[in-house]
Amino acid sequence: MASSKEFVEFVADQLASAGADIRYRKMFGEYMLYCSDRPVFLICDDTVYVKQIPETIAIFTAHGISPDSAIPYKGARPHWILDIENADLTVDMARRLAEVLPLPRPKSRRHSQ
Repeated sequence: MASSKEFVEFVADQLASAGADIRYRKMFGEYMLYCSDRPVFLICDDTVYVKQIPETIAIFTAHGISPDSAIPYKGARPHWILDIENADLTVDMARRLAEVLPLPRPKSRRHSQ
């Protein structure tokens, strides 16, 4: 089951107070949500996932949350599940990930000869 556009828009609306440029992009039938041009949330089957990195677990811990782990799609590494209803957690997570995650690499253009 793919994520609904309404759910993705709800997630984006939750981040309105993050004070950053929020956008999303459909990818392989699911969505990636970007904050300040950095890919911060993966949205699959109307569930929001974040990478399992030290920064994300630190934010969960600071909010007193022990997150669940799941695999968002076949072949993916495990990710933490983000409770999107917790607006404070969601905004804190997006802001922190926008600080620490790198910008995506620009796509290289193929030169024709």
